[in-house]
Amino acid sequence: MMALGSFLRRQPQPLLGLDVSSSSVKLVELERNAAGKLVLLRCAIEPLERGWITDGNVEKFDEVAEAVRRVVRKSGTKTKNAALALPPSAVITKKVILPAGLSEQELEVQVESEANQYIPFSLDEVSLDFCVMGPSPGTPEDVEVLIAASRKEKVQDRQGLAEAAGLKAVILDVESFASRLAAARLIEQLPGEGRDAVVALFEVGASTTSMQVLRNDEVLYDRDQAFGGAQLTQLIVRQYGFSVEEAEAKKRNGDLPEDYENAVLKPFVASIAQEIARALQFFFTSTPHNRVDYVLLAGGSAGLPGLTHAVTRQTSFACSLLNPFEGMEFDSNVRAKRLQRESSSYLTACGLAMRRFLQ
Repeated sequence: MMALGSFLRRQPQPLLGLDVSSSSVKLVELERNAAGKLVLLRCAIEPLERGWITDGNVEKFDEVAEAVRRVVRKSGTKTKNAALALPPSAVITKKVILPAGLSEQELEVQVESEANQYIPFSLDEVSLDFCVMGPSPGTPEDVEVLIAASRKEKVQDRQGLAEAAGLKAVILDVESFASRLAAARLIEQLPGEGRDAVVALFEVGASTTSMQVLRNDEVLYDRDQAFGGAQLTQLIVRQYGFSVEEAEAKKRNGDLPEDYENAVLKPFVASIAQEIARALQFFFTSTPHNRVDYVLLAGGSAGLPGLTHAVTRQTSFACSLLNPFEGMEFDSNVRAKRLQRESSSYLTACGLAMRRFLQ
C-alpha cells in the first residue's frame, strides 16, 4: 500500500506548507515560540501563468517546478520537508465504520476491502491512505475511519514538484482539509469561541470558488462554483484591449485606466456577491438550515475592494475577509506591510504548514 500521507501525522521537525494552485505557488513556514504562540517564519508567493495548472492537473511540469524553486529561494528557507495538497476533485474520501481494537495491519486489510467498493478504478492505480477519526458516534465499540485515495500520477506530480525544488513531500493533504485547519483557528476567535456557529467559508480563487459550511469542525455542506478572479482579467482584456498577460500584470500592480473602478471592478464585485448569495441559497434549499452566522472570504481574489461589504448587502449576513496570520507573531524576515495585501490567499498554505503541530 502506497501512503497518500497521513492527515493527522505529527511532524515535529520543521515543515513547509506549499500550496500549488492554478494561479500561484504559495509557501508558509511556521514555528511555536516558548509560550506556544504561532510564529510566521517565512512566506512567499510566485505567480503561475494561465494554463500551467488546469483543474488540478500539472500541464506544464517544468515551468511549475521552476516556479516552486523560485518561491523556495525567495523565502530564504533551509527547510526541506514539505506538506502539499491535491484539490478535492482529485481525491476520493469516504468515512467508514470499522471494529475498534484492530491492529494497523488488520486495519489496512479492512480499508482495502472497503476502498474496493467506493473507488471506480483498480487499487493498483491509486495511492491510498486512512486515518482513524475516533469512536463511532452510534456504536462506541466501533471506530470511524476516513479513507482517502487518489490516482498515482496525481500524487507523483506533486511529489515531483517538491523534488525538483530540492524538497521532500512528507505529507500530501487535500486542499479543503488544509484550509479548514487554518480557518478553524480563526473561527475559535469568534464570540463564544465559535461554538455552534454556522460559518460559510468561501475561497475565491482564479477559476473556482470553493464553499464549505462548517459548524464545530463538521462540514455541513460543500460546493465548488466556476467563477473567480480570472473572469476579472477577461473583463479587463475586453474593456481595454490588453493581452491576457498584460491584463493580469496590470491587475496585480494596480496599473489600470482611471475608469477601471466604475466600469469594470464594481460590476464584477457585484457579480461575485450575487454568486455567493446564490451559493448560500443552494445550501439553504439542500439542508434544514435557513441562515448562517458568518460568511468568511479567503483566496487570491477575496481581497477585492468592496467585496465584503457587497456580500453583506447581498446576503444580509456578516461578511469578513480572513487573514490566516491573525494573532501570530512575525519573524523579522516577514514584510508585514506587503503581506497585508496578500494574506487571504495564504489560507491553504497556512493550513499545510500547521500540519507540523498536529499529534
